[in-house]
Amino acid sequence: MHRGQYKAALVVVVLSLAGCSGPSTSPTGGAKTAPEKEAAAALAPVTAKTAFWEIYKSSYKWAPDSLPLSIEAKTIPGIQNEGGKAAAWEVNFGSFRKMEARKFTYAITAHPPDFVKGVAVGGPIPWHGPVKDALTFQSTEFLVDSDVAYKTALEKAQPWLKDHPGKELTTISLGAASRFPGPVWYFLWGNTKSGYFTLISANSGKPLGK
Repeated sequence: MHRGQYKAALVVVVLSLAGCSGPSTSPTGGAKTAPEKEAAAALAPVTAKTAFWEIYKSSYKWAPDSLPLSIEAKTIPGIQNEGGKAAAWEVNFGSFRKMEARKFTYAITAHPPDFVKGVAVGGPIPWHGPVKDALTFQSTEFLVDSDVAYKTALEKAQPWLKDHPGKELTTISLGAASRFPGPVWYFLWGNTKSGYFTLISANSGKPLGK
């Protein structure tokens, strides 16, 4: 599926994937020690659901009626995003009672000034409720995690990727719109002008469209 009407429904966030690295070694060139291995494992990218549920705790404290509007993968320099997982995620929530929206981020490590380790809460902004191209959705509709959706999206993209070798995955985002039955994953390889995107239902895990 190439550019089309679906794109307008979803929030777009660009991922810059780093190249593959070789075997893990310590700065001295030897094998990593146990503490070093634990530290490296702690910096492994995480799925959207992992970040979402950490963020949800803070969102609930802010507004018990808050609902997600979008989920976007982010990058942290030096950490490779891969397999539908990311070093940082941004989730936007809206509260009908407060008539406000708020941005929350979750990062596996600090990278000032953009990220603190763990959950960070942005300031509230006025919000007048959902519109047809940016709906809220229930967490119970968010059944398919980013890594699972990625596998399906990658399978759909394979014919295009064979004809466009070297094109990287640049976007992972989740949003909801009136034209869809529920929240939808959006994956983009390349750019919006000449790339390839596909949509995966976050409820069923099945591709949408052609």
